[in-house]
This record gives sequence, C-alpha cells and structure tokens, in this order.
Amino acid sequence: MKFGPVAITEAAGCIAAHTVRAGDVIVRKGATISAEDAVRLAAAGLTELVAVRLEPGDIDENAAAAKLAAALAGQGIVTEAPFTGRVNLFATAAGVLTIDVAAIDRFNRIDEAITAATLPAMKSVVAGEMVGTVKIIPYGLAGSLVDGALAAVSGAPISVAAYRPVSVGVISTLLPGLKPSVIEKTLRIMVDRLAPAGANLSADRRVPHEATPLAQALAKMAAGPADILVVFGASAITDRRDVIPQALLAAGGRIEHLGMPVDPGNLLLIGELAGKPVIGAPGCARSPKENGFDWVLQRCLAGIPVRKADIQAMGVGGLLMEIVSRPQPRAPGHAEAAPVAGMVLAAGRSTRMGEANKLLQAVRGKPLVRHAVEAQLASKAGPVLVVTGHQQKEVAAALAGLDIRLVHNPDFASGLASSVKAGLATLPASAPGVVVSLGDMPNVTAQVIDRLAEVFADRPDALAVVPTLLGQRGNPVLLARALFPAVARLTGDQGARRLLDEAGEAVAEVQLDDPAIALDVDTPEALRALVG
Repeated sequence: MKFGPVAITEAAGCIAAHTVRAGDVIVRKGATISAEDAVRLAAAGLTELVAVRLEPGDIDENAAAAKLAAALAGQGIVTEAPFTGRVNLFATAAGVLTIDVAAIDRFNRIDEAITAATLPAMKSVVAGEMVGTVKIIPYGLAGSLVDGALAAVSGAPISVAAYRPVSVGVISTLLPGLKPSVIEKTLRIMVDRLAPAGANLSADRRVPHEATPLAQALAKMAAGPADILVVFGASAITDRRDVIPQALLAAGGRIEHLGMPVDPGNLLLIGELAGKPVIGAPGCARSPKENGFDWVLQRCLAGIPVRKADIQAMGVGGLLMEIVSRPQPRAPGHAEAAPVAGMVLAAGRSTRMGEANKLLQAVRGKPLVRHAVEAQLASKAGPVLVVTGHQQKEVAAALAGLDIRLVHNPDFASGLASSVKAGLATLPASAPGVVVSLGDMPNVTAQVIDRLAEVFADRPDALAVVPTLLGQRGNPVLLARALFPAVARLTGDQGARRLLDEAGEAVAEVQLDDPAIALDVDTPEALRALVG
C-alpha cells in the first residue's frame, strides 16, 4: 500500500486519506476517488491530494476486518458488517465469554495495523452484548499480514459458553440464632442470580450445622435431579476440617479447592460429588452484590469446569470490595425511591435498522418497545408516559393493554429533542423528576430504574442521575425538574447528553456494572445477536 501525495491527474481509483474540499466538491475521508471526482477537483484548482493506493496483493480495510473478525468468532458469536475498517462482535446468547487470551495476544503482535479488543475472559454476557471489536488502522493491508493474523488465531478464540437450563439444589445449615428470614432472603437472592441463566432452584433443604446430617443431605441431593449443589453455611468455612468440607468428603465427594483470591468471596469452597459441582458459598453470597461466588456459579451454569488453577488465576481483577472513591451500597434506613415519573421515547424512525421499525421487532415473544415500557411499569416510577411519532398507531398497538399515557410528537422527524420536549410538557406538576428510557433498550430492568430513583432520594440537590458501566455513562437517565428549563434549548438529536453537560457537577453517577444500560438495538446485526 502506498500512502502520500498523489497528483490529481493520477488520483482516480485511490482512497482519500483525508476529507478533501475544493469548490463545491467534497470527497470524504476513506472514499474511493472516482474519475469524475478527479476531474471536478482539478477544475476547482486542486493539483494534488494525500491518498492511498492499494498495490497488488493488498486487501482493503473493510475486507480485511471482515475476514479477521470471522476467524475470531467462535460459537455464540456473530459479527456485524464492516465499517471504516472495523467489525464488532456480539454475543448471540447469554452465557460466559471464553477467550483464548494467548491467541488474541499473538493476533495483536502480528502488526501495529491489526488490532482486536475484547471484554475480559470469563465475563458473564447477555444476548446482543458487544464482546469484541477488530479494527484495521490503515486503509489496506498486505495479504501476507492478513494470512499471518489468520494463522495466529486458528480455532476461533472468542466464544460464548451459553447458559444451560440446569437446576440448582440449595442446602442451608442452621445454628441457634440464625433467623429464618435470613434463609428466605438468601433463597430469593439465589433465584434472582439464576434467572439470567434460565436456571431454576429445584431443591431447598435445611439441616443442622453438623457434618453428619449435612453429608446425608448432600448425598441425597446429589442422587436427585439437581445439576449443581450449593451449600449456604450458618458459619463460614475457615479450614478443610470445618463442617462443610468434612461433610462433602463424608458423602463421597472431593474438594477441588478451598478459598479464592477474590474479595468479597475469599471463603468459598469448590468440589464435586457424583459428577456434580458442589459450591460451599461464602457469606457474601447472601448479598446481591457481585462477589467471587458469582464468578464460580456463572461458569458452572455454563457447563465450564472450575479447577484449582482457575480459582487461583482470579486474583488480578478480584478486588471487588467497596473503596472510598465509589458510592457505598444503600444501607437499611435510607430514603425510599423518590416518587419520580417514567418516560419512554418511542418516536424515532429507526433509520439504521432499514425499512423495518426496530421498536416493533419481536424480542423474546413481544415487540422490542414493550420490554422498555414494561420495565418502567414494573418500577416505582409513575405515571409512565410513552412518546410516539413514527408509525404512531403501530407502536400504540404494540403497547395495548398497558397502563400508560401515550403522548404523540408530530414533530418527531426533527430529532430526539422534540420528543423529550413533548414528554416533559405533559408530566404532572407534582413529579420532582422523570426517568427517561429509550424504547430500543429491551434489557433494562425495573431494578435499574428504581436504583436511579433511590439515589435521587438521597441526593435531592442532584440535577440528574445517570448509570455507568466501566466508567461510561449509559441509559436510562433521571432528570430533575430543575433541569427541565434547559430542555427548551435542545435542538435536533440533542438529548440527555446535552442536558448532563449543562448539569455539570450536579450529576450523580451510579455504578451499576449492568451491560443492559449500554445495549441498544438499532441495527439488524444487533437485533440478530439479541434474538439469536
């Protein structure tokens, strides 16, 4: 590939390295210069420009990216169409992301022109989540470089081990003073943990915190339908001679490893009985907050064996405990969620989806937009408004039977700002704020919406509350009434981002680590990945 100044008389067929403007002629960066473009640029007085000329054996950036991304994509991964030398990879099912890290490292060492980035290996992902991207830096590559990269990643190193519809049996050990409400709460949290994987809690046994009755319960449960066994001890496991490890051995099982370099989660046991995983849960597993137990359970739900070496390799990135720079978890006695309203924006033309209206596409048995609206209705927000525009009647029909207020925006074609204005204009005066959701984000839950309202209750001085994922802001966004006057200054496709800029330091960020807040479905590729 040649890169540099090219006489305009020789530019036809080259790729513009930068956007070129001459007279009324514009050739965009990365566009192939046609013979007509060259003539018109010359007529406008241009004599040369910086361009790229592919040589025999070269592959253009999009073709190279598509070819390499296809080689990286394994089971449970779909690639989108290439653009500007980039191809994104998406999960087609919920599960655990498995990556051959060494292969990706080899791939990135081939040449500085070839890059691949992924989410962390063994991360739990949802259908439709972006898990990786391939980016070609220049406008073309020598075919030999592409061949070398393909050789480095033979075997499709990025895959998703999909969750299986398994059943989980739970045994709780009891000691005097352990309230039954603690057990009940633990089980409710366990059911919530299993839900994203489509797994179910099939057995609930409660025995004294003694080795013999626990061993008997383990043996009986292992002989039943449960695929995974979890023991919640009334007392933490501190030694291999403790009650839970000894009960596992007495039942005929084995201990794979005790302890883990993850905090919270240190006091976890992983073992096996009758070919089934047995997890001795640490005390932190009674909390819904992420801890080391989640990492082990997710792998088991996806059918991935958890060995001693796997546990020992979890130290880097295993510091999950609260730190002073991060908001502390809500403690009992804090204010309830603020009585905010809810609003779903469903007026857009979904031009990136093509001819079909993305909001009406079927996802998990119902129109995509209905998921976003039902999440608002399941939250504590109320009333819930839905702003319609494009295909107003069809969108309204997709929401039939729901307790919502439909607000039509006749000016929807002018951009997002007009829909935000239309919705805010109809809010009840009593609402101190509103949670604004996007109609194309079907995985956002009521819990996310309520969490924003809880933070707003604790921070009445905040002009906005926004969730973050890995430091990046996502949706939905809670806007305080004090910020509503700024909406009048919005134009075109300006939305919450512009309002958050105006709010400045008065924005309360909520770290959720929930990929749903960053997952919108606005392309055919994203939709295919979401529905599998």
